[in-house]
Amino acid sequence: MRAHLLNNATAEHYRTTVSAGVERVAATLAATERPFSGVGVDELSPVVDAIDLDRPLGDAAAALDELGEVYLRDAVYFHRPRYLGHLNCPVVIPAVLGEAVLSAVNSSLDTWDQSAGGTLIERRLIDWTTERIGLGPAADGIFTSGGTQSNLQALLLAREEAKVRPEHFTRLRILTSECSHFSVQKSAKLLGLGPDAVISVPVDRDKRMRTLALARALEQCVAEGAVPMAVVATAGTTDFGSIDPLPEIAALCEQFAVWMHVDAAYGCGLLASRERGGLLDGIAHADSVTVDYHKSFFQPVSSSAVLVRDRAVLRHATYHAEYLNPRRTVEERIPNQVDKSLQTTRRFDALKLWMTLRVMGADGIGELFDQVCDLAAEGWRLLAADPRFDVVVEPRLSTLVFRHIPSGVTAPDEIDRANLYARKALFASGEAIVAGTRVGDRQYLKFTLLNPETTVDDIAAVLDLIAGHAEQYLGDTLDRAS
Repeated sequence: MRAHLLNNATAEHYRTTVSAGVERVAATLAATERPFSGVGVDELSPVVDAIDLDRPLGDAAAALDELGEVYLRDAVYFHRPRYLGHLNCPVVIPAVLGEAVLSAVNSSLDTWDQSAGGTLIERRLIDWTTERIGLGPAADGIFTSGGTQSNLQALLLAREEAKVRPEHFTRLRILTSECSHFSVQKSAKLLGLGPDAVISVPVDRDKRMRTLALARALEQCVAEGAVPMAVVATAGTTDFGSIDPLPEIAALCEQFAVWMHVDAAYGCGLLASRERGGLLDGIAHADSVTVDYHKSFFQPVSSSAVLVRDRAVLRHATYHAEYLNPRRTVEERIPNQVDKSLQTTRRFDALKLWMTLRVMGADGIGELFDQVCDLAAEGWRLLAADPRFDVVVEPRLSTLVFRHIPSGVTAPDEIDRANLYARKALFASGEAIVAGTRVGDRQYLKFTLLNPETTVDDIAAVLDLIAGHAEQYLGDTLDRAS
């Protein structure tokens, strides 16, 4: 069994085994023409359940053959141009190279004596990002598993900075757009706040937070004896890609002495954009910011960070253990990243972004993100001119929310069912993948465009497929009713 351990004696075995895996994946990518095979849960589950995990195959080639049957053949491939579903991006090759290196070396980024140079690379990337945001010389941060964890940590810091005793946590309030990410509500629950802690602020026609409504909500909080703990602004909402008016929100946060958090998990790609960076004006006033490099920096999951204006606030996440990061290491100026993190053992995810910047540069990332934003603008014009569809908002980033309006059908519930059916039928066909959401009480579809290889022709073809499936559903419904 020691032959399977990666060390100096097995380096050649590592080389040949991993190379075989890379060859298998490369061959699969080259041969895969659709984003999905269309396999169903009932079809694939018995195949996976039938595998006896207590009887190893003993051979990597055999395991790869099996993997092809249970995973690679039926995986959802974000790199295909007709994957238009969730906030998943195709990944750049330098980042995949970084993933291979960090997995093999297996550094843990919690303490200096487990990572050495890895710690310094992560810290340099945090500094690079805070400089791009404009948070100032006292800024700092930490890599996280994703936007949900980043938002949780930011709101933990905001709660502690509010200086309210635990028995009064029910008085704390978080104000955020009605279009913000669900992790705000989840964070409030995890932080022990009351059931009414999150105040949903209405949005305008472009799905941006109404600052007048925010001002009134803040005034009402104060009048009722509640404590505004944080305002969460969103720079790139999940459904619409909308960007809240950050300068106006920053002014209100300063007026009411409230922590300003910006969830830029999606919109962080603008930090590398030469054309659209101005869309983030005002973000430099934030007390904390969430960024997801694995959304708009084309990085493999996971690659995220939470950034703060004042590094001193990270002390609220600090605990010292004698076996790991004793207090004396602070005096000795040993850079233990666990002092800033909610996690202890933590992957060297920063290496992927480091390799990407060293090979492609920030302008290369920004160019790719600008391309998908340009594509969304073209897609919006296509939808706006097509009488078969209703499109909700002109995009600021790369998301389009729309629904098919079948000719001759006026019942809203029937239109909802037709759109739901079209999405499911499209997924089952494997020809394309789109997402879905609700706007008000109605069912809509969503294109999340994060692949620069996607074209307007791809969008047009998928729209035709959606219309075809919806019309087929309605035709079958009429046939059954007759």
